[in-house]
Amino acid sequence: MKRVLDLDPATYRRHMIHGEGRSWAETNCYADVLIELLHAMRFEPIAALPFTLRIDFEGDQWTFFKFPHGDLLTLFALDIQEMNPWRSLVHHVEEQIGQERPVLVELDSYYLPDTAGTAYQLAHVKSTVAVNEIDVDACHMGYFHGQGYYHLHGDDFIQLFQTGGLVHERMLPPYLETVKVQKRPIPSNDGELSEASIECLRHHVAFLPDRNPFDGFKERFQHDLEWLMKESVETFHQYSFATLRQYGACFELVETYLRWLQDRGEHGLSESIGAFNEISNTAKTFQFQLARAMARRRTLPLEPLDTMAALWQHGMDIVVARYG
Repeated sequence: MKRVLDLDPATYRRHMIHGEGRSWAETNCYADVLIELLHAMRFEPIAALPFTLRIDFEGDQWTFFKFPHGDLLTLFALDIQEMNPWRSLVHHVEEQIGQERPVLVELDSYYLPDTAGTAYQLAHVKSTVAVNEIDVDACHMGYFHGQGYYHLHGDDFIQLFQTGGLVHERMLPPYLETVKVQKRPIPSNDGELSEASIECLRHHVAFLPDRNPFDGFKERFQHDLEWLMKESVETFHQYSFATLRQYGACFELVETYLRWLQDRGEHGLSESIGAFNEISNTAKTFQFQLARAMARRRTLPLEPLDTMAALWQHGMDIVVARYG
């Protein structure tokens, strides 16, 4: 067995971002994995959330938001580097775990037991996990995924790593990263961490979207509605994940981050916190309304998008005035 952190799925306690009472139980695979990995390494992932303010509408989807590697290096001395998978995947993972480096890798959810009921043994969906422990001989892996920490064994291990050979010669190796812990000074207390986080915030505020992203999204959404009304529930889930769920979950993280700052003495953020909270909740309601409209083939009022646009502008104006 090779292991980075000594963890047991039965006793592991997830971060509050994945706790009870959240509007969005999960965000996206990459962000969720890093939230739990940072938490397990005794870092505070909320401090690294300033980047969430930069989410934008990209034309056919909202930003698939990810922790910037530079912020993780600054705040926690974690250096994430892409790997060249020139050998079999399992060899690379075993090598890096042996050097006490967690490995971020895209795997097939069809063989991830924690996705039971959604993808496990049902659908081939790529998803990022963080491998923490591995025993190749025993076909065992311990990994972070979604909201928690899990183990898998046996045939799932064999199929994930294709230890019996590639399923097809055109199979390409997955995207692979290693997480190195650099030996350098990092913020050593809560005050220093919040100060360093605010510096990251000032950087990201300088790169906010050039226009209100809800304006562009409304234009595209009006165009998409015609074909959405003819599509299946599977299309709804795909579309919602790329749009409503992405920005809804992300703006809940914005709210979480601003509350964290407020709890550490930053003033004047209450209205901004309220604005992003309302965007997140409105996105959830709008998602349900879209599902019903598609099922019944009925029109969908777009006023909620105007409301969210106004909330975004108000919330951002406050942040920019203070940290811009």
